[in-house]
Amino acid sequence: MPKILLIEDNEMNRDMLSRRLAKRGYAITVAVDGEQGLALVASTAPDLVLMDMSLPVIDGWEATRLLKAAPGTAQIPIIALTAHAMDSDREKALAAGCDDFDTKPVELDRLLGKIDALLKKHPPRA
Repeated sequence: MPKILLIEDNEMNRDMLSRRLAKRGYAITVAVDGEQGLALVASTAPDLVLMDMSLPVIDGWEATRLLKAAPGTAQIPIIALTAHAMDSDREKALAAGCDDFDTKPVELDRLLGKIDALLKKHPPRA
């Protein structure tokens, strides 16, 4: 069962997305800000991170840069989640180190396709 860390500060988004992903067979851990997300990456070793970019304490941009700069976490795929749908936002997320980008409100089938594609490229560790 692939482990996904969802880092999202909006309670409604967090609850809805975590329930829908769990129904699809993913083991979900949630964090409410970037600092908690970084701590949970270290303690839970997720196979993939869904990163809200507008987070309190440490924003998603900085949290992504920190994860991608550290040898132990650089290989974990990160999908940016943001309400900002401009091309420049996508490019900024990819430049920060995100492996993919998706917009809110989340269209589950589209997000699942991105998750599946990244987990095929970076298979979960046994």
